[in-house]
Amino acid sequence: MTSTASYQPVPLPDYRELPLEEMRANAEAVYTEMRARHTVRDFSTRPVPRDIIETCILAAGTAPKGANHQPWHFAVIGDAAIKKRIREAAEVEERAFYAGRAGEEWLAALAPLGTDENKAFLEEAPWLICIFGERRSRSADGVLRKNYYVPESVSIACGFLIAALHRAGLVMLTHTPNPMGFLNEICGRDPHDKPYILMVVGYPKDGATIPAHALEKKPLDEKTPADYGVDVAPRLKVLKTEEPGGRKAGVKVKSVAELVDKLKNEAGVL
Repeated sequence: MTSTASYQPVPLPDYRELPLEEMRANAEAVYTEMRARHTVRDFSTRPVPRDIIETCILAAGTAPKGANHQPWHFAVIGDAAIKKRIREAAEVEERAFYAGRAGEEWLAALAPLGTDENKAFLEEAPWLICIFGERRSRSADGVLRKNYYVPESVSIACGFLIAALHRAGLVMLTHTPNPMGFLNEICGRDPHDKPYILMVVGYPKDGATIPAHALEKKPLDEKTPADYGVDVAPRLKVLKTEEPGGRKAGVKVKSVAELVDKLKNEAGVL
């Protein structure tokens, strides 16, 4: 939560420039670590200390955000009764989704992932994190204000959260039942807040599997303008070039009236 204080610049904190080789090594290390992250649907019931979850949420809160309004709310749920309510409400929507609401094309896209309306993980995992976007929120000094770039800000924060949870040694699932309005009621949130993701967090169950399809990753391609149908061939032909003529020395005038007269009668610009 930030205040409505006026602009006050401060020196850039924390930044430290690294040698290029160290930059490359760090970038490769991050890629290697994130490549080992996988979406999981088979969760163990083993408990995870709440402070680990809270620290990961603090990391998510460092994400870029519109006007620094931080238009998100993370509702952390570990209570078994509430998790049961969430599962029951989610499965109502999921049964309708798989029964035809989704449409054939969407269901065909999901088929390689092996998903269905059964969401046992919502009760089995030790933690659920309901992530809401706030269209309006109060600043630290109590002012109710409109928030900006809410979807973008919340999405980036979710990415930070996923990276932090993975770095902490946990697995997660970004569950998005459609619609998700039941989360507002269960979590006691304002009806104007929008639930974006129901993140399931914990340890993987012994023998957990993932779909082979999930191992397919988009390659990093180098594209040219021609790949997008853009012709960058030069369209101008240079016939000749020549230096401009020498410039005559200026003259001093004695008055504004004389200057105006010369501009009007000699230069012809007035």
